[in-house]
Amino acid sequence: MELKQLRSFVAVSEAGSLLQASARLHVAQPALGQQIVALEHHLGAQLFERSSRGMALTAAGTLFLEHAKVVLADAERARLAVRESIGVPQGEVAIGLPTTAALVATLPILGACRDRLPRVRLKLVEGYSGFVQEWLQSGRLDLALLYGEAPEAGLLKQPLLDDRLVLVTSATNTRMPRRLTLQALPQWPLVLPGREHGLRRLIDDACAPLGVVLDVVAEIESLGSVKRAAEAGIGSTILPAGAVAEDVAAGRLRTATIDSPAMMRRVVRATSLTRPQTVAVAAVNALVVDVLREMTRSAAWPARWVGPSDAPRGEAPPAAGPAKGRAPHRPARGG
Repeated sequence: MELKQLRSFVAVSEAGSLLQASARLHVAQPALGQQIVALEHHLGAQLFERSSRGMALTAAGTLFLEHAKVVLADAERARLAVRESIGVPQGEVAIGLPTTAALVATLPILGACRDRLPRVRLKLVEGYSGFVQEWLQSGRLDLALLYGEAPEAGLLKQPLLDDRLVLVTSATNTRMPRRLTLQALPQWPLVLPGREHGLRRLIDDACAPLGVVLDVVAEIESLGSVKRAAEAGIGSTILPAGAVAEDVAAGRLRTATIDSPAMMRRVVRATSLTRPQTVAVAAVNALVVDVLREMTRSAAWPARWVGPSDAPRGEAPPAAGPAKGRAPHRPARGG
């Protein structure tokens, strides 16, 4: 199996026909068709359904496409690693961010990368934390921010900060206390994500042992819409303090601390144990730690820093081991 065959396969799958793929690759159509046939023979499976309308992936082809993209991405990383070893960090680095982390960290990470690593092209992917973890494990991402430090197959996790959940209401709500207990939450009509969302599961798990039943008046999967509903006074919500710090500073929302150690999430930086890092990935890894540490110091992300102290710029700090006595991990789809 050759990289040329994989590139041809991916091009045909994306173009949907040999004619269009041959034009894109600047390869004669008969030669391209022979490469596809040779690849199918090597794999012992038909990858495409041929018809007058073009070429469509079979079930085997769809499965093989994901693997082919990973192999080609690894080959590109290897090429860039050699080039970068004699120069400055450059190339693409893919970072995964859960939705609530993306709300606060996306722009600071982008800005710092443009300033310190101008030849690195960031690809930031936002999604539910469970999906982000799967994408990292499958090789689609180079690093990610995740919640929880429980061991995961093939991943190295470095604890960075503890992100506290707070009650969030409209800034016009003058009866909002500065602190309240979990038992007081049912007094507040809430707009929350659905029950399968990781954030909602954490909230429900914190309330269940105390028999606290929340007054959820609406469920909204978009956290941006959740914030807008709170701002409009439709209901209060519960979000990480960092996700609403800018809104609070701008006078759109106000928050109250919830007195419960269960209303806290540990944010970790995760990387793959099985995939070598390029120079660019290592530089972005160190940059992410620097940016989040500075954000907690300046209260731009109002959280408790538990990560490494200052390290020389460009040097990745050592990983911290998992804390003892923490609750067992459950994979979550929420962000």
